[in-house]
Amino acid sequence: MLNLALSILCSSLIFVIFKLFDVYKIQTLYAIITNYVVAFIVGLVLYEGTVDFNEIISKSWFFGTLALGVFFILIFNLMAKTSQIAGVSVASVATKMSLIMPVVFGVFLYKETLSFLQVVGIVLALVAVYFASMKEKSVTIPKKALLLPLLVFLGSGIIDISMKYFQEHHLQPREVAIFSSMIFGFAALTGFIFIGAKAIKTSLKLNLKNIVGGIVLGVPNYFSIFFLIRALQNEHISSSAIFTINNVAIVMLSTLLGITIFKERMSLKNWGGIALAVISIVLVALF
Repeated sequence: MLNLALSILCSSLIFVIFKLFDVYKIQTLYAIITNYVVAFIVGLVLYEGTVDFNEIISKSWFFGTLALGVFFILIFNLMAKTSQIAGVSVASVATKMSLIMPVVFGVFLYKETLSFLQVVGIVLALVAVYFASMKEKSVTIPKKALLLPLLVFLGSGIIDISMKYFQEHHLQPREVAIFSSMIFGFAALTGFIFIGAKAIKTSLKLNLKNIVGGIVLGVPNYFSIFFLIRALQNEHISSSAIFTINNVAIVMLSTLLGITIFKERMSLKNWGGIALAVISIVLVALF
């Protein structure tokens, strides 16, 4: 459970850092690319084996990290944009409502069994996520921006399902660090290609503020994935329970951080959502 708790903490910090990007006028794309370079390096440092790229290329999960790397940078940019336009809580909720996708995936593909109380907990989790994210009537989100949370929802669900698939079928415990590192490495490479294409039309300038922002983001970003995969390797708790606890706890913590740090307003429904989140976590974790 320690791995799961650490993943929750790191993931919650990501949403706060995205909001700070907006506060300090950090250019999201460049900071995100820097963040992936940092995460890639952290993974290489943590890997206990010898880094042999010829051996890595031969791994059955290698091309999966390539696809996930491209997908990561797309979803990460969408998450950042959603945090800045709709708020930290909405971005968090759009990401974590996707918990239903890996839960269904685990039950139907891996024949994971859920007790009645766990099913009740998952339903309460979805309700909790919805109420925790509701804005007051005075807060409006542009209609054009409504597509952002939807795309974040779908993309996050696909990423969670992919993580479970690779952990179940392709990864050895000692390969978690290098697997995570390669995902971030390909994400960084995708970003560099995008910037290179952009540089053909407009000149690019290095900005120390963007680099610092990327470094600050890169460390918790890497460990959010690293610890989640480690948690999925726990044979005593199903992936359905892990994804439910992980996602709901992130919504709860990131919402509270949004209130504490950015003075985001909380309605009675928001507090009700947080209360339901606590109940759902207890039901899923203990039963």
